[in-house]
Amino acid sequence: MTHPVSPSPSLGDILNQWLAGKPPNSSAWQKLVAAELIPPERAKAFGITPDNVAEKLQARSRLFESVYSDVLTLPYFAPKIKDNPENSESIQTNIILSLWRLWIPLAIQLADYRKQLGCPLIQGILGGQGTGKTTLAVVLKLILAQLGYRTLSLSIDDLYKTYQERQRLREHDPRLIWRGPPGTHDVELGVQVLDELRSQNSSDSILIPRFDKSAWEGAGDRTDFEPVQNTDIVLFEGWFVGVRPVVATVFSGATPAPIETESDRAFARDMNEQLKAYLPLWERLDRLIVVYPIDYRLSLQWRSQAEAEMMATGKLGMNDSQIHDFVKYFWKALHPELFITPLIHNPDWVDLVIEINSDHTPDRVYKPINR
Repeated sequence: MTHPVSPSPSLGDILNQWLAGKPPNSSAWQKLVAAELIPPERAKAFGITPDNVAEKLQARSRLFESVYSDVLTLPYFAPKIKDNPENSESIQTNIILSLWRLWIPLAIQLADYRKQLGCPLIQGILGGQGTGKTTLAVVLKLILAQLGYRTLSLSIDDLYKTYQERQRLREHDPRLIWRGPPGTHDVELGVQVLDELRSQNSSDSILIPRFDKSAWEGAGDRTDFEPVQNTDIVLFEGWFVGVRPVVATVFSGATPAPIETESDRAFARDMNEQLKAYLPLWERLDRLIVVYPIDYRLSLQWRSQAEAEMMATGKLGMNDSQIHDFVKYFWKALHPELFITPLIHNPDWVDLVIEINSDHTPDRVYKPINR
């Protein structure tokens, strides 16, 4: 008589059972070890080898047990788990898998870089709309605090010029209908802030610019500066952090939609030219992570979902037509195919690429290599 064979527990099953009070047995532990070496590009990105995998997982285990409950209760995740009872188990499993496979090893890697650097680490995070770059920064900050590091989150939005300055810009160039494109930020202020953070003494108080998106009926304005001290790691994130100018001839021939007319190409050329002013800011980055959707057009879908969720809470939001215009405006300014795709193949400028699936779960994680 044959007996049915129980299915082998998945990685998600092992982690969920662990958090339910059933730590991995020898067989499950070996499965965790084996999973760390697959795929090889991810293992290489986090410096995991057959010789050190057991040691690295032991260090990760302690963090996993101490931070998982705090991660699950973050405002980015708790409502999704609570408001989707039919899918709550799947949502929680995806969060736990991301915590184990991506967020904790990445936080450990940043802590190691900070230790080697001997001064505040400035980590750039580049990601388009909806890619989860802000969420990544929040989770990393929580984990790094457990490791004893004080982390400052800084968005490129915090470097916007004031409302009055942007109004004058728009009078000069009516194409700047929304804040955000190159030229709408105070680059000199950004350079000054990053330089001060880099060289601060323990007693120094650094004034960090902050931006209120709700001011002036949504046009936004700079608000009070925030004093901070003793920063170990700066997570500097934004939709074009680290993006560099491309050769202007790319705008002379066929260009990807929605860059379709000669006026579109002129706008793209001008935004490309404006990027040159940001290079001193990017030079302050020690490392750059690119959060990269498997299809850049997902930003449109993700923006629609975000607006729908916001309006469901009673807040004002954009309709479908306005969302299309908004997202495509930024594609016209710095098209992902022209500006982001080249970066993810350049190891001189990018240290890590995190690909994102349509459901916001991470896919491939790798270091760029020269083709």
